[in-house]
Amino acid sequence: MPARFDNTMTSKIINRRDLEFLLYEFIGVGGLIGRDRYAEHSKETFDAAIEAAHRLAEEHFAPHNRKGDDHEPTFDGSTVHIIPEVRAALEAFAASGFIAAAHDYELGGMQLPFTVLQACFAMFQGANVATSSYPLLSMAHANVLRSFGTPEQQHLFLKPMLEGRYFGTMALTEPQAGSSLSDLRSTATLASDGSYRLKGNKIFISAGEHSLSENIVHLVLARIQGAPAGVKGISLFIVPKYRVNPDGSLGEHNDVTLGGLIHKMGWRGTTSTMLNFGEQGNCAGYLVGEPHHGLRYMFHMMNEARVGVGMSAVMLAYGAYLQSLDYARTRVQGRLPSAKNPTQVPVALIEHADVRRMLLAQKACVEGGLALCLHCARLVDETQTAPDPRDREEAHLMLEVLTPIAKSWPSHWSQESISQAIQIYGGYGFTRDYPVEQSYRDNRLNPLHEGTHGIQALDLLGRKVGMQDGAALQLLMREMHRTIRDGCRCASPELAANAGALADAVTLLLETTRNLLCAADRGERDLALANASVYLEMTGHIVIAWIWLRQALVALEKLPQAQGESRDFYQGKLQACAYFFRWELPRTKHQNQLLNDMDRTCFEMEDRWY
Repeated sequence: MPARFDNTMTSKIINRRDLEFLLYEFIGVGGLIGRDRYAEHSKETFDAAIEAAHRLAEEHFAPHNRKGDDHEPTFDGSTVHIIPEVRAALEAFAASGFIAAAHDYELGGMQLPFTVLQACFAMFQGANVATSSYPLLSMAHANVLRSFGTPEQQHLFLKPMLEGRYFGTMALTEPQAGSSLSDLRSTATLASDGSYRLKGNKIFISAGEHSLSENIVHLVLARIQGAPAGVKGISLFIVPKYRVNPDGSLGEHNDVTLGGLIHKMGWRGTTSTMLNFGEQGNCAGYLVGEPHHGLRYMFHMMNEARVGVGMSAVMLAYGAYLQSLDYARTRVQGRLPSAKNPTQVPVALIEHADVRRMLLAQKACVEGGLALCLHCARLVDETQTAPDPRDREEAHLMLEVLTPIAKSWPSHWSQESISQAIQIYGGYGFTRDYPVEQSYRDNRLNPLHEGTHGIQALDLLGRKVGMQDGAALQLLMREMHRTIRDGCRCASPELAANAGALADAVTLLLETTRNLLCAADRGERDLALANASVYLEMTGHIVIAWIWLRQALVALEKLPQAQGESRDFYQGKLQACAYFFRWELPRTKHQNQLLNDMDRTCFEMEDRWY
């Protein structure tokens, strides 16, 4: 018998029926099976991979999620100590083959579609976001080496990484520069053997030091002596903790030292490090690609990590939603306002209208965010395997404009969603006796790392919507209008009305974008970008409204033939869509007004007035 999804909600990681809906009915991942790269796959192999990931996440990742939070890594001056369950989980993960799953068969991979791999990896993020960060970084690192590394670099570093023997990081941030990569000071000097000697300091490097693998391979941004100033002078280097001999054996320590651990409010199980490169003048680095193109290569990893951050935010909020839903169904407290008899039996929390409101808000957030992240994953598959080169290019453009939204919208709104989960628990939710408290702390990192909310906003408004004369935004608008047309023609008056509301929002978005870009062109760039975060939030809400309308149209089509739990599922999709259009999309009207007015309230605030 083929593997099947469990349609119950017994999992505290994800609603498996929702995942099945998104993969097969919303995204249509089954359509990938006909492509040459995935010819040996089927729905059964996809389901089997997801089932294996879910089982592995529940058995090896979820059980130590709290323990890893309670007992964060420590450094005794020579060794970083991590609870043993982390290593055991990562060994099981590596043995399962998931690290190499999307790679070629020749590299030990499964040639699994990226969409399916993302669905699988979401299980681990939902079960234990801290432990899952180690393979997440390694998998993104491996993709950079696969795309830009030399055959020798791939032999020495990629192969053991795909086997799970080496783990990878990316080392960008420096203490004095923060997010301003143009101010990096780390240097690289050419050595007689063709390698480079690196010197510099990096901070907030996740997974930068541990004993979970044989080696740690850092991707480090640095400047070759004489390089141009700013980001155009940055190069990318492979810097292993231990040097690797030509035969693949480990050599001497590579002069990469731990300056200290950073202790965070969340993600406590992931080592966050300060790293010093070349204190003894003997840190060897190996140039990736061409000199001075490092930021372009690194963004290959960063963009993948950004969508991964959005997925981790979704999964933290998804778990909190399922936890609070279960609590609301089982916790008996109070009576309905219409109940006049104080001796009447109390009702479950879910019977109270305000609790249902909070649950519906969470459902709209997590199911909308998950759909967006999986949609972006499908775009990755399109960029790599679409038969028509034009389709590949359009998928790339769509992914470019959606990446800052997929990173920041789930990160920002998942925090509000988890807050609603805590509220449902009441005072208990604020204690460490229940998991939602940790989810809230863990998610607080997601709006910060891999580019803050504000940086994503500047990227979206300052770069992405205007790139190629607005081609990416126009492509997104075209896809939205296709859904709008389908909505206007459907049999549901409510969905037709929602389609009209989305059309109005899209029109406002286009007008606002033109106004802001024109203001920037006429010399008012700082003012035009001053409220970029508002633009990101407005655009994100419009994108999620589009995502929800698409889900609702699928549910509407399936509803007449559905019965029992299946009918309830589709009805829930329609109700969540209704909520988002009635409660959330209207926010964009006020945001649009602020942006079109070029509101100066924040821009004109002066330092001495605070």
